[in-house]
Amino acid sequence: MADQLHVPDKTVEGMMTAQLTSHDPATGDLVWQGTAGDVDAEVARARADWPLWVALPLAKRIDSLKRFAERLKADPEPMATLIARETGKPMWEAKAEVESVCAKVDISVKAYAERTAQRRSDGTMGTRTALRHKPHGVMAVLGPYNFPAHLPNGHIIPALLAGNAVVFKPSEKTPGVGQMLVDLLHAAGVPEGVVRILHGGPDQGRALVSHADVDGVLFTGSARTGIAINRSLAARPDKIVALEMGGNNPIVVWDTRDIASAATLVVQSAFMSAGQRCSNARRLIVRDTLAPALLDDIRKITDRLIVGAPFDDPQPFMGPVIDNETADGLMESFLYFLSSGAQSIRFMTRPDESRPFLTPGIVDVTTMAERPDIELFGPLLQVVRVSDFDQAIAEANATAYGLSAALIGGSPEDYDKFWANVRAGVINWNRPTNGASSSMPFGGVGLSGNHRPSAYYAADYCAYPVASTEAEVPRATIGIGLAQD
Repeated sequence: MADQLHVPDKTVEGMMTAQLTSHDPATGDLVWQGTAGDVDAEVARARADWPLWVALPLAKRIDSLKRFAERLKADPEPMATLIARETGKPMWEAKAEVESVCAKVDISVKAYAERTAQRRSDGTMGTRTALRHKPHGVMAVLGPYNFPAHLPNGHIIPALLAGNAVVFKPSEKTPGVGQMLVDLLHAAGVPEGVVRILHGGPDQGRALVSHADVDGVLFTGSARTGIAINRSLAARPDKIVALEMGGNNPIVVWDTRDIASAATLVVQSAFMSAGQRCSNARRLIVRDTLAPALLDDIRKITDRLIVGAPFDDPQPFMGPVIDNETADGLMESFLYFLSSGAQSIRFMTRPDESRPFLTPGIVDVTTMAERPDIELFGPLLQVVRVSDFDQAIAEANATAYGLSAALIGGSPEDYDKFWANVRAGVINWNRPTNGASSSMPFGGVGLSGNHRPSAYYAADYCAYPVASTEAEVPRATIGIGLAQD
């Protein structure tokens, strides 16, 4: 049944030609154009220059990355404008993304010191033990279009800090932002050979992942592409692979007197970034006795949301989805729900058939015989009504994904039970499902990831631990099992 719904891919779709372009989703205007890169050449350049970078003292690497953050912080407008133009997200949200890019350096330095700290201890007979960390080598970073600077930057900065070289393939839908990110790193003093950009589509992505001289793959995008990466590297256990693959995230609303706040949190969780965050709520699970009042408030708030272009005044709450193909697919998915037994709570509309703007859609799927367990990457929320808390937890877990979940309302005992039983890497209480802190790990289980969370824990997959037992002079005896001399 799920095959009848449209499942957008956040990273790569369709075949690419040598000439690449990106367009403003809100206007259709050309934003960037270029050509597909040479995988072998980019990997070879990174491999050749990596030894010089890893040989630098950590303090030197930190200095270069701090200069990058300081320069971007001093003049954030060009990058924010490009993000807004290439993704269609409102300017206020593009500015927030740039702030996250700047903050990542200090957070990564702190995380690297904490997660990969050196340790030494004295042993017997003049020996000592030591724990230190080494970089992997050349890392492939594959980024998505929804946060084209912040999310790949969340891999690139920790990887460079640890002493790796990076070959970065941005989404073919947002190549301009990827190019600007790399150019800024070079301008700040990161050697050109140490961070390379590879433009292209699926062919370039597959070749980069499977390249013999790539030592690790750091990926953010759809489960479909992540599974393909995992499968292609099944015979290469030597390559580190970190996958962040989105979610079919539940938000549960239980006993609460503050219906207005609960409704606001649901709207923020479901429709922030036009539903194009991997941590957006896809399913609202609500106590049946609360549902009428809650859904009424959600409708009232949603009716007031401004959907518009990035530079409109007043600023919109949400912009378009990434392209017309995605908008068409989400409309098809909404209509599929209605034809399969769901009830419309708020009809999704397409105000301009020529552009990918969508108004939020809400459907009650409680009585549907089968519910698709897929990530619908856009402003489409499914509602399930339940009568007891155990049923709510069961519904929350009725997914192969496991990225983010939230409980709104309930008692401390309810939250303890929710936290203990819900399968997710991010579990919140009286907060949205999205807006995760960069000072915490971010990742999920099941189809949401492979147990290598990013954000603060990115240091874990950017360097590997090396255990040593050391002595300044060799000394050894064999005390048993020798024949008489």
